[in-house]
Amino acid sequence: MTFYGYKRPDGRVGVRNHVLILPASVCASDTTRIIAQQVTGAVTFNNQQGCSQVAPDQQLTMDVMAGYAANPNVYGTVVVSLGCENCQMDLVVKAIEERTNKPLKQVIIQEAGGTLKAVDMAVRYAKEMVAEASMLQKEEFPISELIVGTECGGSDPTSGLAANPVIGEMSDRIVAAGGTSILSETTEFIGAEHILARRAATPEVHDRIFEIVHRYEAALRLVGEEVREGNPSPGNKAGGITTLEEKSLGCIHKGGHSPINAVYDYAKQVESKQGLIIMDTPGNDPSSVAAMVAGGAQVVVFSSGRGTPTGSPIVPVIKITGNKLTFAKMEDNIDLDASPLIYGTKTLDELGGELLQMVVDTACGKQTKAEALGFTEMAIARVCNYV
Repeated sequence: MTFYGYKRPDGRVGVRNHVLILPASVCASDTTRIIAQQVTGAVTFNNQQGCSQVAPDQQLTMDVMAGYAANPNVYGTVVVSLGCENCQMDLVVKAIEERTNKPLKQVIIQEAGGTLKAVDMAVRYAKEMVAEASMLQKEEFPISELIVGTECGGSDPTSGLAANPVIGEMSDRIVAAGGTSILSETTEFIGAEHILARRAATPEVHDRIFEIVHRYEAALRLVGEEVREGNPSPGNKAGGITTLEEKSLGCIHKGGHSPINAVYDYAKQVESKQGLIIMDTPGNDPSSVAAMVAGGAQVVVFSSGRGTPTGSPIVPVIKITGNKLTFAKMEDNIDLDASPLIYGTKTLDELGGELLQMVVDTACGKQTKAEALGFTEMAIARVCNYV
């Protein structure tokens, strides 16, 4: 199978052609919103981080910002900073340039003379980039160029019984075609980590799977908390999930049956043609999706038994449910109904093929329901409180 995308100067292939207005901190976020509203083809997001952070938290923020700019769905980036935040402009630009050589402009609000002058400058940069981006012609590429992120949120028992196995079938097909599939949500490996570890391609990957799970649990215990106090969520419990282990056994179905070839830290750059890999992310949906997008995923496939509207600023998010009642109630938000697997009217092979075709169609330009509605939620993982 093939798709039509945009070849970037760094060699990666995008399935969208956005110009990103990147806020370097919370203090620049409203300014970037004003800029993006004035430029058709520009996107932005609300960055709640970027200042008053200890070094590990600042690194997570830097990795997400650099990864967003480097994501192949972005043609070029206009970075906007206030000027006095921890994530200084030179640091952000350096982090982006380490990942990509795509077009890059910068605006510092304090140096530009305030918000209005900064907006005027950034709008001019963004309009120039949009005009350049519009000249690009789509080319045909094999699906081995795709990096597909997988996520689940608002899960219920149908997630583990239908939606996640269908995602796993799609994942195995992407891997078989030479592409990359990302399995995320470390907290939802707990109780099933030994099953994943058995599929590790190397002893190093085997040990890393246990390491990220144990590290996550230990980090919460340092502040006197226990992961099971917040996971499963109230919605998970109302849907019928009773324990974290039960939830994990459903979650890992998204990884299909392929060998696990690597474990990446949060928001680090994922190389193409890697097969199935794991990214160490929270179970929190927006911050997990953000990490995979920063890692280079061009498309995300997201299962939800209870239903969710979650999207992304720069990546199409395909929503799938195994609950026919949820699909009937939230058809505005859900792209694919996987419940026929439960009722025996369609096979796993059939639904996996349908989902793969939906991924390819989306990569070729078809809007997901989250895109059509304009959903751009995002969050960045954190280690500790603000300083």
